[in-house]
Amino acid sequence: MSRPKKRSANASAHRYPREARLNEILREVIADELTRIDDERLEFVTVTSVDVDAELNRGIVYYDSLAGEAGDQAILEVLEEHRRRIQSSIGKQVRAKKTPVLEFRPDNVIRAAERIDEVLRADRERRERARLDQD
Repeated sequence: MSRPKKRSANASAHRYPREARLNEILREVIADELTRIDDERLEFVTVTSVDVDAELNRGIVYYDSLAGEAGDQAILEVLEEHRRRIQSSIGKQVRAKKTPVLEFRPDNVIRAAERIDEVLRADRERRERARLDQD
């Protein structure tokens, strides 16, 4: 009968899927690089998530900004201007077979959640006014 294998200190890290770990590492590297870029148009841009395909060919970087939908086009343009620099930073900091080509997209999930919050807030206020009017 063989002895049970000892778990290494980082065994739990392997239970976390490789793609998910890589996505989080890329999000951190990209966010860090955006803070280093001296461009005031990127001051209020936040990288919310990264989704890399299994072959590491393409990575979609989702972002949000205080400018909202009105500022999307300008932010997309400035991110595209700095795309190569960001990809270069990934290549230097991340140990992977290759560096994915980045594509930037606004994070519509966050914006949808904000719209839902607005609708719920307005509904709460409407019900509160109706309750006060009845009293």
